[in-house]
Amino acid sequence: MLSLTNLQNIIYNPVIPYVGTIPGQLEPGTLIVIRGHVPCDSDRFQVDLQCGSSVKPRADVAFHFNPRFKWSDCIVCNTLKNEKWGWEEITYDVPFKKEKSFEIVIMVLKDKFQVAVNGKHILLYAHRISPGKVDTLGIYGKVNIHSVGYSFSSDFRSTQASTLELTEISKENVLKSDTPHYTLPFTARLNSSMGPGRTVFIKGEVNKTAKGFNVNLVSGKSKDIALHLNPRLNIKAFVRNSFLHEAWGEEERNITCFPFSPGMYFEMIIYCDAREFKVAVNGVHSLEYKHRFKELSDIDTLEIDGDIHLLEVRSW
Repeated sequence: MLSLTNLQNIIYNPVIPYVGTIPGQLEPGTLIVIRGHVPCDSDRFQVDLQCGSSVKPRADVAFHFNPRFKWSDCIVCNTLKNEKWGWEEITYDVPFKKEKSFEIVIMVLKDKFQVAVNGKHILLYAHRISPGKVDTLGIYGKVNIHSVGYSFSSDFRSTQASTLELTEISKENVLKSDTPHYTLPFTARLNSSMGPGRTVFIKGEVNKTAKGFNVNLVSGKSKDIALHLNPRLNIKAFVRNSFLHEAWGEEERNITCFPFSPGMYFEMIIYCDAREFKVAVNGVHSLEYKHRFKELSDIDTLEIDGDIHLLEVRSW
């Protein structure tokens, strides 16, 4: 589970420039969490995932993450190979503010790095050098760092628990290679029905051209949809609703920050308590939805469909 609380090997208040050995292998599911703040006179800083710490010749940099504040604010990402920079990928949606603190989360995925700042998805960067070759973290420039921590996710690829408390009832049930691959539309019966304290956990990757997807918690008996979650990427709306007595109710859309972006990996947690459902995406609380369907123990079915690649579903 994507948790920013169980970080290991935390380094506090490192002196910048900081160059340190990464205390484990960068594999899919690894998180690097950097907390700090931007001083008022900062023109730039950078976080480099390096292959070694050699200065002459300069070590390869698999991922160069470089916020700049000089002319117009931007984040430049690049790769240094054999002392030559590749093509720059530039992001102009910059979450850093001078004299404000930040939390950068770099997540290693199979084919890319995914970066969130202060809980908001910022960018994806496709691997140009295998992350397995990265063994050093470098932080340079005008920045104050409070802590650097790691989470080496051993359970990222574990499939043992992937059907915990769920029985899939879709037409096909395809398991390929070592990672479960769920066909959509996906329908599963919860082995124990909904109620306070129950959790549904969904891992997936949003398609690059995604318009939207939906997750429904359904009463199998009445076909009522107790909770309809419908992120719409084309208009950045996270729509919630219920379908009761054969009619849709009033949509809820208010949200502080739309948590999904095309191409991004996500872990969504739906937690049920006595009054409402609470939803978190990638470890950050996103919304709550007051129960309109009161017979919680009748909610026994999960449906997922839309423009995502579904990686894992669990419930407990």
